[in-house]
Amino acid sequence: MPSHTTAPPAKKKGRRARLLLLVLVLALVAVVCGGGYWGVSTVRASFPQTVGEIRLDRLSGQVEVKRDAQGVPQIYADNETDLFRAQGYVQAQDRFYEMDVRRHVTAGRLSEMFGESQIETDSFLRTLGWRRVAQQEYDTVLSAETKKYLQAYAEGVNAYLKDRAPKDVSVEYAALALTNDYAIEPWTPVDSVAWLKAMAWDLRGNMQDEIDRSLLTSRLTPAQIKQLYPEYPYALHQPIVDRGGVGSSGTFGPGGADVSTGETPGGSGGSSRSGASSASTDSSRGTASQLGALSEVLDGIPALLGPNGNGIGSNSWVVAGKYTTSGKPLLANDPHLAPQLPSLWYQMGLHCRSVSATCRYDVAGYTFSGMPGVIIGHNDRIAWGLTNLGADVTDLYLEKIGPDGYLVDGKVKPFTVREEVIKVAGGKDRKITVRSTGHGPLVSDRSSELETVGQKAPVGNTAPDRGTGYGVSLQWTALRPGRSMDAIFAIDRAKDFPSFRAAARNFEVPSQNLIYADTEGNIGYQSPGTIPRRAKGDGTIPAPGWDSSYKWKGYIPFEKLPYEYNPERGYIVTANQAVIDPKNYPDLLTKDWGYGSRSQRINDLIESKTKDGGKISPDDMRTMQTDNRSEIATLLNPLLLKIDIADPHVREAQKLLEGWDYTQEPDSAAAAYFNAVWRNVLRLAFGNKLPKELRPEGDCISVRPADATGPVDEQNKLVRECGQRDPDSAQPDGGDRWYEVVRPLLKQEKSEWWTTPGNRTDPATETRDQLLARAMKDARWELTAKLGKDVSTWSWGRLHQLTLKNQTLGTAGPGVVQRLLNRGPWNLGGGEAAVDATGWNAAGGYEVIWVPSMRMVVNVGDWDKSRWINLTGASGHAFHTHYTDQTDAWARGELLDWAYGRAAVDAATKDTLVLKP
Repeated sequence: MPSHTTAPPAKKKGRRARLLLLVLVLALVAVVCGGGYWGVSTVRASFPQTVGEIRLDRLSGQVEVKRDAQGVPQIYADNETDLFRAQGYVQAQDRFYEMDVRRHVTAGRLSEMFGESQIETDSFLRTLGWRRVAQQEYDTVLSAETKKYLQAYAEGVNAYLKDRAPKDVSVEYAALALTNDYAIEPWTPVDSVAWLKAMAWDLRGNMQDEIDRSLLTSRLTPAQIKQLYPEYPYALHQPIVDRGGVGSSGTFGPGGADVSTGETPGGSGGSSRSGASSASTDSSRGTASQLGALSEVLDGIPALLGPNGNGIGSNSWVVAGKYTTSGKPLLANDPHLAPQLPSLWYQMGLHCRSVSATCRYDVAGYTFSGMPGVIIGHNDRIAWGLTNLGADVTDLYLEKIGPDGYLVDGKVKPFTVREEVIKVAGGKDRKITVRSTGHGPLVSDRSSELETVGQKAPVGNTAPDRGTGYGVSLQWTALRPGRSMDAIFAIDRAKDFPSFRAAARNFEVPSQNLIYADTEGNIGYQSPGTIPRRAKGDGTIPAPGWDSSYKWKGYIPFEKLPYEYNPERGYIVTANQAVIDPKNYPDLLTKDWGYGSRSQRINDLIESKTKDGGKISPDDMRTMQTDNRSEIATLLNPLLLKIDIADPHVREAQKLLEGWDYTQEPDSAAAAYFNAVWRNVLRLAFGNKLPKELRPEGDCISVRPADATGPVDEQNKLVRECGQRDPDSAQPDGGDRWYEVVRPLLKQEKSEWWTTPGNRTDPATETRDQLLARAMKDARWELTAKLGKDVSTWSWGRLHQLTLKNQTLGTAGPGVVQRLLNRGPWNLGGGEAAVDATGWNAAGGYEVIWVPSMRMVVNVGDWDKSRWINLTGASGHAFHTHYTDQTDAWARGELLDWAYGRAAVDAATKDTLVLKP
């Protein structure tokens, strides 16, 4: 994840240099330390104590922390508060700098650590108000029990910080001390709760699609936009819940009005999918330029989990015992998130020595540093996994604003207003005013470019006078207090499917697909979450805020959300595909699903393995996780082989595709060439036709001005236009939405998408085969420049590399500092929309930007035969043994033993630390 780190004060153009001063100071430190970089004592000062005894404030009894060969801790305590108090202490030992940066992100306080370069980011985060909502949750809705656990966790963190100088907490603080007088503050329970808001932001659904559809109106027609956002292919890729989808009231009925009317927000008619407006082209162009500015602001917000959009996702599936070699369910999960150093996940076990009514936890799995409990894993009775559901839980509203308020149904309503003070390291405090409408905060207030958002918005004739333009507000379910923190603890101690579902009821944001298995042999699925019902519109483009008929009319009741229990087919697959066919479900979850390439491949692998009485083993589950077949290659490669290529150099590359089995191994020359061809097909057919707001930075082409009319003449001559989008989120990204865009076009020899202008070296193209031939030529010379002239030396892994970058300090500056903190590169197989989802953005390049951030295969009931792995290691301390000690095995697709029972844990233990009152 080159530009998506746990808290990247270095993400977009210009932002990559924001930490330059700090990095230069680090370089100076390296020199001062006599060529040995940081002194050994400085580096080792923050390494955790993992053996012996430590006295810990507020403990009521003795706690054991047993660490295995990878430094993964298993904690044993006699009561619940001691268990979570010890969890806070141990996570702070390994990961406090990560925790501290994260809480500054969620609170909009990055400027306090990194100076004035973060004011814009902090201003937007303060406008969203994550920390404020987290405080409201803690004060008003979370249970007393949950608050007790959060307080105990905070006490454990603070016990670790007590009497420690910052440089003894993490080496990064030694560098910060040279640039400002930053001091570590005590940890609070709300710091933990706020992390869920950041998680919800990165998994928020279709906001970027909502913006992009509007941006496209500056260059494309409604029909063209509809082609770029095709309907989900239900006939090809089965949804999670099929055959009707059983809910609490039986089989779901026919599709409701929100799905079937085809009504477009704004009342302008047209396709509900594309959201295109029938308003004038001139109006659309005005909106595009302003929404482009909003997109840039959104793109600059730290992506804690990864680039928002089709790539953010996960695989999970569960297979019933009748199809497994163990006779009990097997459950697999691998969330696809940003590659971070340290990894987003922290492996851990939380065990009551004697499970009872007063000490109920015996759970192990993946946790978030800074938050108590286990997020994904198993206890002694059940196992569970998560993938992103992708529900549409955000809407942008155009607001008619004036000095006294905003317009609703012809009446002016006053803003809700608050002041925020941003403290700046090395600079003066900044004050901002946050205004909110009934829908949510005015995000347009955070950029001078956005003061005229909607100045020429494509709205109907009944819209109010534009004046100086419309504002833009954001309505989002995560900006209301919720009980997701309650749900995490309840899931950790659930014992059966009813108690699991009861816990899931409170998992309000982010909305996730939950899969389930238990020791009794049951498997299940639940889609939880606070998902809005819209009175009008479908959430695909910004809605008119002045018309109350577009307001949300409540939320889908939990009892009406799809779930399954022991489906007849014997397995459940979730990989961000559609949850259920709208023909069988009355509510609108979203119109922007992932398109199901990964999920269908997993379904096919399960079915092929179990046909004729076959059984699936745990190793089969692991092998499925590393399946790297390219689904788009099965469609496109046969056509590429039929192209008559005259150029001997291009023909040499074309021969690589002969006999290729579509797998994307790191050493595959065919995979390298095919993916380069696919990237160039997308660029020629679509990328060069998109507006600059969607194309990657540095991608400059000669185009007709967006406001040109009539034939090209001296007044409307071609202009040089350069892309504005961060390469990691630019379009066309090559994900499986683009598979569905291209699928029908490959059957058409002629299409407007196959036409491209000529240049000095290439003639214009008018047909499919002409464009494919040009893409093959361009790919040949692109790889010649990157990998050399000899095609026999090409490999996919040399193009498709993963570099793990240390949060904040490893993303910019002199190479010496990056070498100190970063690790890699690793040459990887897999690819975009493959089950082994080592994602890359075809518009931006081949570098890996999201990954299976962990992998696990749970052997339900025989827990000690489960296996797992993390992307990096347990430690967040550079140079520590466990900084990246799992990465090589992860890159090879291997899993490590996962001890759970006390005997297995004792056998695996390398270090034991005893915490005493």
